[in-house]
Amino acid sequence: MKLVRDHAREQHSEAHFERLSEEDFPRYLRLKLQEEVQEYLAQSSAEELADILEVVYALAELQGIQKDNLEALREVKAREQGTFRERLALVRKEPTHG
Repeated sequence: MKLVRDHAREQHSEAHFERLSEEDFPRYLRLKLQEEVQEYLAQSSAEELADILEVVYALAELQGIQKDNLEALREVKAREQGTFRERLALVRKEPTHG
């Protein structure tokens, strides 16, 4: 079984679909996230990034987090911890003395 988008029924009228239980849905969303990330890593397309976002938004909604709140949290973390614009990579971490 594989999680598909809501309009899959319209596109595949000959296929059989089953509604996931509340217990199974989060697990299938996480599997879908892994699938979409792998597809993005293979293709690096804007469409694959959009698919990742769709799954992330669904996961957030399960946790009671609205898209706007998720974006606000991202902005706070960006202000506090920065973004990836400077393209920094940690080479090594010096041991602390004390």
